[in-house]
Amino acid sequence: MGGASSKEIDAVMQSDDNPTAITHVSHEQWTKEGLAVVVVGASGDLAKKKTYPSLLSLYAGSLLPKDVVIYGFARSNMTDEALRDRLRPFLIEKQDEAIVDKFLARCFYQSGSGYGDVEGWKALDGKLREVEGEKKSNRLFYFAIPPNVFAETGEAIKLNCMAPNGWSRMIVEKPFGRDLDSCKHILHQLGQHFDETNLFRIDHYLGKEMTQNLMVMRFGNIWMEQMWNRDHVQCVMLTFKEPFGTDGRGGYFDQYGIIRDIIQNHLLQVMCLLCMECPNKLDGEGAGEKIRDEKVRVIEAMEEVTIDNVFLGQYAGYADDPTITNKDTNCPTFAMVRCFINNPRWAGVPIIFKAGKALNERKAEMRIQFKNAPAAESLFSGADVPRNEMVIKLQPEECIYMKSNIKTPGFSSAPIQSELEVKYDTRYFGDKSTTNPDAYSRLILDVLRGRSANFVRSDELIRSWEIFTPVLHQIEKENIEPHIYRMGSRGPKTADAWMKEKSGYVRNDAYLWQDGEISKKAS
Repeated sequence: MGGASSKEIDAVMQSDDNPTAITHVSHEQWTKEGLAVVVVGASGDLAKKKTYPSLLSLYAGSLLPKDVVIYGFARSNMTDEALRDRLRPFLIEKQDEAIVDKFLARCFYQSGSGYGDVEGWKALDGKLREVEGEKKSNRLFYFAIPPNVFAETGEAIKLNCMAPNGWSRMIVEKPFGRDLDSCKHILHQLGQHFDETNLFRIDHYLGKEMTQNLMVMRFGNIWMEQMWNRDHVQCVMLTFKEPFGTDGRGGYFDQYGIIRDIIQNHLLQVMCLLCMECPNKLDGEGAGEKIRDEKVRVIEAMEEVTIDNVFLGQYAGYADDPTITNKDTNCPTFAMVRCFINNPRWAGVPIIFKAGKALNERKAEMRIQFKNAPAAESLFSGADVPRNEMVIKLQPEECIYMKSNIKTPGFSSAPIQSELEVKYDTRYFGDKSTTNPDAYSRLILDVLRGRSANFVRSDELIRSWEIFTPVLHQIEKENIEPHIYRMGSRGPKTADAWMKEKSGYVRNDAYLWQDGEISKKAS
């Protein structure tokens, strides 16, 4: 089994000072205590591509305790150096080589015969205790492993590797089941050993800049509250698009489909923050649970999705993925789902979720279309006055813009649509001296700080599956055939008509937003 002795770790601690002092969280008690991060599944893709680079980002920003140690735990039999060599290519492009070297010097490895291997976890606990000594120390476990080994891993940690004199917290990755029953099974497996104060179920969309911005945008601007309701909003749309297919992951994807993969979790979580009522506290102690209470109230006001409110698509050639065994699969790679929130604020307003693979662009956004300006057609002599829209782009580049009507420049007085815009890259990160933290770095830091608002509570999960499970089972039982669409297109040809019918959305074909530049489509 790989692993360093306590003397080797002590040597690293004594020789490695963080280059800059911690500032953002330096007043918080946990920064003055010991910290061990254990990445469970350290040899897997998620750990290499997301978990370790995010920990490096926190380390480089002096947002971890200076004596932090990071242990990988997995079934592969390798040394500390072998782990570092495996991680280096995924880190070197993120930071200067000197920072990467210092970070890797704090990374160690412990193998086990399985994720529930008692002897492996006991060995790791012994090494951590040597490092921690008598100092109060905390332990963070990141589960970069599939759900089928959650139970054995959680039990082994609970019995053999909990922090003796500090907190122990678990970050758990989706999928949290594929329907209501499997979700409850996973919740039970982990709930036997840990309560909600220990468990942080991560959805990285809750760590994105524009998602976290919703609390300030919605409740820190008086004008926004006045129009954020059924009297002014025509429809709400949450969209996810990516320009590539399954790319060898078809075997996994075919067991889930786009509704489970994107809509039931990522887009639904964002919708909750977009549409919830204001908690009586948004920051500080206790705010996390108050925010999560309001999110639950939103989805409690939603009814189960019915098949007449679902549109399914599949890109041509999907089943050609060699990892897909069922070549007659009807698994959807594109879906639109209409929901309603039956409360006084949103009653009757269509909420449209749209997600697809192998489309014409990479994009994730929130789009709120408002109703027609009163009497606009009469006031402007029958001229077309497009509806206002607020668009909040989550990726690839963070941006907020309001589609607003202005006078056509020059001699004409006809309305034309332009935008009021804040583009984050140029407004806040243009000088390259500051960077926008990635979602995983934000969320790991939230766990260290004990901030729960950006994590999914068990009652949220259960209610979300209650909403989607019946229609998902119906789609599979009846083997409903999806609409076929061409790779690189906007989706199935009939999708826009379905959207218009179900949402009342009116598309302004004369308008084009082009990366912050005002443009007009040719007639």
